[in-house]
Amino acid sequence: MKLATVEQMRGMDRYAIEKLGIAEEILMENAAHAAAGLLWRETGISGKTFVIFCASGNNGGDGLVLARLLATMGGRVKVFLVATPKKYRGAAKTNYDILCNLSGDVQLIGRADEARKDLAHCDVVVDAIFGTGLDREIKGLASDVITLINSAGRPVLSLDIPSGIAGDTGAVLGNAVKASWTVTFGLPKPGNLLYPGYEHCGTLAVTHISFPPSLYERDDLFIETNERVMLPPRYAQAYKGSMGDVLFIAGGANYFGAPYFSAMSFLKSGGGYARLAAPASIIPFVAQAGPEIVYHPQRETAALSLSLKAKPELLALSERSDMVVMGPGLSLQEETAKLIRELAAVIKKPLLLDGDGLTAIAERPEILPKRKAPTILTPHAGEMARLAGKTVTQVNDDKMGVLLEVAGRLGATVVFKGAHSLIGTTDGRVYVNLTGNPGMATAGSGDVLTGCIAAMLGMGLDAERATRKGVFLHGLAGDLAAGEIGRDGITATDILEYLPVALRADRDDRIEADCYAPPVII
Repeated sequence: MKLATVEQMRGMDRYAIEKLGIAEEILMENAAHAAAGLLWRETGISGKTFVIFCASGNNGGDGLVLARLLATMGGRVKVFLVATPKKYRGAAKTNYDILCNLSGDVQLIGRADEARKDLAHCDVVVDAIFGTGLDREIKGLASDVITLINSAGRPVLSLDIPSGIAGDTGAVLGNAVKASWTVTFGLPKPGNLLYPGYEHCGTLAVTHISFPPSLYERDDLFIETNERVMLPPRYAQAYKGSMGDVLFIAGGANYFGAPYFSAMSFLKSGGGYARLAAPASIIPFVAQAGPEIVYHPQRETAALSLSLKAKPELLALSERSDMVVMGPGLSLQEETAKLIRELAAVIKKPLLLDGDGLTAIAERPEILPKRKAPTILTPHAGEMARLAGKTVTQVNDDKMGVLLEVAGRLGATVVFKGAHSLIGTTDGRVYVNLTGNPGMATAGSGDVLTGCIAAMLGMGLDAERATRKGVFLHGLAGDLAAGEIGRDGITATDILEYLPVALRADRDDRIEADCYAPPVII
């Protein structure tokens, strides 16, 4: 499913109204009908009491239409205005007048407390205060109303996006509604799917409000959810070499887990042949846990990290492999960092850089655009900050913008790891992945992801699709683990063990549709 930025959504609205002749009133009516349909399914309407908070923009107009619809369906409705109705224009003004003509219960409030009694006795609260275009911190009455809504303990439906969430970034602008459900209009906005906005949305649904597919499937909509990438078939005559031969350059003193998890997850994700090149002294320890891995002991520094003297053998091994993974647990020793940079410049095979490999390459990022073979980067926020030359705060405030800048400048497919990981491509597209859960915030989880992506490439997918599929399956394995054992206490081992289960579910087409995209409602 495509996503639309706030500006793209405004353009779609204008096109629908001005070029297609779809009246603004029709768009507003369709939005409210979808919201009413959701409430009918979730709570029922007849005999229920609804409190609706509206401001003066089109989001408030949607709330006014919904108030009318709920009343005609047997609901008891009270509307509180948090801004003067004199500011209503166009379709919002029309629907305000209709509601007043029908003697709807509408009250302009000057203090949040004026709504407290009604809020305490209602069945559902509807948030129609601010829409996706909010670009300032909420203060005053609106903020007080949001605090009241959040403290009321009632189910909340937000229209388009919870009030207080930035439409393009998901950031909380001072204060934000915590909804039970959100119906977003036209297409999801980034703020609907990026944290913390996604968490504030509750259960998210989409309605196209009568837009034709030509509007919401356009190629210039560069953000989309990470929908299904088909796994390559596993033929009866497959052998280990045909399922990928990947070299993992990983490990160092005190980092025995990272090389194990990255190489073993490759095998657990369907990969065929995992080679691990690591400092000689750590290999006996790793081999105890992973006898299925093929080991290539390497020369090491006094600090038990990979020595620069290992470069010739590592290059020779890379030539024998289909792909190279470099970075998990390598340490930040300067000699080892120099080795990483020198190898990255000359390895001719697809290269995935993770962990310490990203930190090393951040000192010489100009190496990467010169590579001929595909490059995949998997940074978390701190590593992304180093690659982008920004602070972590700056990166988190503009995740998609930073992601696209880094992917374009470095000529790499980039995974921005986190809640709803983002995949950025060299041609300026972003995929939002919806699998995964907070229990996966654990040591070694990123190493498991690395191996999973490598397995997808080894099985025959190109770099972009391999990255997308690997991120999806890694998150799905974590979700399956959480479903069985709970989110608390999930380890990288748990994610590893559920990878084959995730692959089986994928091949059997037994994955819930909302793992790929929010549901569309009419």
